Amino acid sequence: MRKNRSAALTAASFLLLTGACIAAAPSAVAGTPGGTHANDRNSDFNGDGYEDVLVGAPGATVSGQKGAGLVTAQYGSSRGIGTTSVARFSQSTAGVAGAAEAADGFGKAVATGDLDGDGYDDAIIGIPGEDIGDQADAGGVAILWGSKAGLSGTASDWLQTQEPTKGEQFGSGLAAAHFTGQTPGDVLAVLDRDDLELFAYDAAPQPEGQAPLRRQAREPLAAAAEGRDILPKSLTTGDYDNNGYADLVVSGVSVGEEPGHGWSAHFSGHADGLTYEGDLRGGPVAASGDIDNDGYDDLVTGEPNSPDDGGETQTGGLVGIRYGDAGGLKDEAKWWTQDTAGVPGTAERGDGWGGDLSLGDTDGDGYADIAIGAPGEDIGTVADAGAVWVLPGSEHGVTATGAKSWDQNSADIPGAAEKGDKWGAQVRLTDPNRDGRFGLLAAAPGENAGDGVVWVLSAGAGGITASGSWTYGADSLGAPGPGAAFGAAIDE
Repeated sequence: MRKNRSAALTAASFLLLTGACIAAAPSAVAGTPGGTHANDRNSDFNGDGYEDVLVGAPGATVSGQKGAGLVTAQYGSSRGIGTTSVARFSQSTAGVAGAAEAADGFGKAVATGDLDGDGYDDAIIGIPGEDIGDQADAGGVAILWGSKAGLSGTASDWLQTQEPTKGEQFGSGLAAAHFTGQTPGDVLAVLDRDDLELFAYDAAPQPEGQAPLRRQAREPLAAAAEGRDILPKSLTTGDYDNNGYADLVVSGVSVGEEPGHGWSAHFSGHADGLTYEGDLRGGPVAASGDIDNDGYDDLVTGEPNSPDDGGETQTGGLVGIRYGDAGGLKDEAKWWTQDTAGVPGTAERGDGWGGDLSLGDTDGDGYADIAIGAPGEDIGTVADAGAVWVLPGSEHGVTATGAKSWDQNSADIPGAAEKGDKWGAQVRLTDPNRDGRFGLLAAAPGENAGDGVVWVLSAGAGGITASGSWTYGADSLGAPGPGAAFGAAIDE
């Protein structure tokens, strides 16, 4: 629990029930726009050119407090990631604000971005279970600043809304990108239970105890703009119109008369800020990348539990793809399921296909491929063991030709399918050895009765391969493993 203080700025009044235009105020320091495309924004905390991996373990017991949570940072190198070049952080780490307390959920959401524009990516840690004063689960966000030496708890910063409320869960979703030309670094987007708030770096001296991040001004759209009732769940960024500024998609599910359907709000980035473009069918999971290598990022949404028109759960799960062009995201979506011709497997109720998504070029052909997790997939008679798919990209977009899938009973995959493992609850395509081919991280936070384990599948000329795959958990990285739910969050 933290004492209530004015650490960042006022609570957001922007509900995704109406939509808004978000304008950034000028920064005190001019910056050079950084990478805005999904495939050229990495997580490089020490600036050595190798992508690093940030993993959340929100269930970890820290300082005797069950569910206090922690995160690990694995530094990339010419050999990729391993279990030795690792940093571990929690609210018991020296310099990190607050104290480890039961059910805080430190690391339930994670993100990276260069917030201060210094050339080192920063780690952003969501703590949605944090109590603020007497407001339970008001939530907070910790900022760990990158440097030549990597991440450190020293001089870390803290964000919270000015008027925390019970159950607000500030920090439940995070993303950072260069949405505007008026800030020196990336702008941070933070979700809470039903709201979105934006923060930008401010180099001017701040009052004691306040982070050098300023809440961004927002103005309502014209009355003619119609909003859809969307309960936000996740964030993704990409440059869908290739204008040099990142765009933001807030993905969630509908509420109201027809609840539970996936919908997303789309905001386009410009020199002077973000502008609401409208709502799109698809969500609550979303990821971005350039599938057809045309210079425009594309949006992929996952709808693992969408109800059908009769209110029943959508069989198997649904993945939607919207391609970008000079006008932004196209209106028409292409829909995929396990029953789409050429996709391995069969759609079955409760599979959760699309439960997580990641995009990256796994074979070096220039086209981003899509990793799809289905944590509810039954393997034989083993319920909710989970599985992962990779669908290739091509000049014509995503294709089932060459599609692959794996589960824990697949050849060369360590372990065995067990009930409730939820393998594929998190998937991440990453290139920590900088060879131009993105390997796969597949997490099973339910593995070993909730300890959580991450699988590493390498990539070669033929894409992802199970050959030589290996696993690690929190205890492999020198962190407490029992009940940690390691891999419940992996930075995208």
